[in-house]
Amino acid sequence: MEPLVYQNLETIWDYMHLRMELRPADCIVGFGNYNTAIAVRAAELYHQKLAPKILFSGGLGRNTDGRWSSSEAARFAELAVREGVPQEDIILEDRSANTAENILFTQKKLQALGMNVRTVLGVHQPFMERRIYAALKVYWPELDAVITSPRTSIEEYIQAAARQGLDEKTAVEVIVGDFQRIDVYAQKGYQIPQHVPEEAQRAFEALVELGYDGQLV
Repeated sequence: MEPLVYQNLETIWDYMHLRMELRPADCIVGFGNYNTAIAVRAAELYHQKLAPKILFSGGLGRNTDGRWSSSEAARFAELAVREGVPQEDIILEDRSANTAENILFTQKKLQALGMNVRTVLGVHQPFMERRIYAALKVYWPELDAVITSPRTSIEEYIQAAARQGLDEKTAVEVIVGDFQRIDVYAQKGYQIPQHVPEEAQRAFEALVELGYDGQLV
């Protein structure tokens, strides 16, 4: 990756990564996408006894539809079982195709099971932490959520994306597109507004000018 690309990518990566302090919760929620490290991270939290159950949310979405034959939730569950999580402590929500559905369908699934969930540990991509937190404040405002992610560097993220069939340019474009959605989706009411530092905005604009625009709204 060219140094200028990496420098700007690192700026928006750092902005979107919240680094919230972990605490016990009623349930761990692993939000589905192509990054299977999310399942491993959810299993780590389970083994740390931070929550008694894991719910994996995700059907097939923007970057897995056409690449995977099984749902994101099902694939994550298989990985969590391999990591030693008992099958009976895993819940699947396998219909959602976007972030809003992830949240709404998760809430309905837990309610249908009679689970009174007031606190969750949400697990997503490092650069999706800010977006999922902002969306939760709209679609499930009463929930007390702590957001975390796999302990992944940019280089490790690119390598993991390649193993799932995404080339480097597309993997970077996913981050650029998610950054754009911070503002666009807030204007649409899908997320609460977030302050965007000038440095992060300039980094986003630079990446778009460099041609990383394939995942923009």
